[in-house]
Amino acid sequence: MTGAGRGIGRGCALALAEAGADVVAVSRSPDELERVAEEVRALGRSARAVALDVRQGKSVRRLVSELPRLDVLVVSAGTNLPEAFLDVADEQLDALLTLNVRAVFLTVQAAARRMVDAGGGSIVLISSQMGHVGACRRSVYCTTKHAVEGLTKAVAVELGPHRVRVNAVAPTFVETPMTAPFLAEAGFRADVVSRIPLGRIGRVEDVTGAVVYLASDAAALVTGTSLLVDGGWTAQ
Repeated sequence: MTGAGRGIGRGCALALAEAGADVVAVSRSPDELERVAEEVRALGRSARAVALDVRQGKSVRRLVSELPRLDVLVVSAGTNLPEAFLDVADEQLDALLTLNVRAVFLTVQAAARRMVDAGGGSIVLISSQMGHVGACRRSVYCTTKHAVEGLTKAVAVELGPHRVRVNAVAPTFVETPMTAPFLAEAGFRADVVSRIPLGRIGRVEDVTGAVVYLASDAAALVTGTSLLVDGGWTAQ
């Protein structure tokens, strides 16, 4: 799984290990990855930490080709740089499109090739509620997450005959290192909570439960969908 060093990615790696999976944890932070791998091993599962930049498609394809088997892929690598739409620079646009869209596409493609050859598999993309709605200062992020939602649907339709399921999980704001700077602002945090009918910020474990479900045989007839874990934000 990608983006496994911290936050939602780390949580997913541990939750999948608790459910019985062996884990290949990928991110650009070797120290964080090794700590995650140690936690997975403490749960009685095997773990491999791979420091890799998922923006490098050739490196991703090489890693996937070397794996002895690949049953589940969770794509969690991504970022957000909030900024007013009129102020977005070319460099910021390119950075988010490269990591949040291009790298996701290439990672899913590499894994799907292995899964098709093996006769099936499950791919879970970490999207966002922002892939379903719009928001101020998140024009680029919304663009990338809407792209992830479209990719999920298109690939699910194409790979369904090969028994490869493709789904997304779309969380609301979750307490992670990435969101910490935003949520540290009292006014912003209060505004977010006011928009969530269940009345609280998301926790990593809210997301990991959805990921484990979609990765498992319990979701054997579920593909091409986005499971919103947003406390009701998008229901309004």
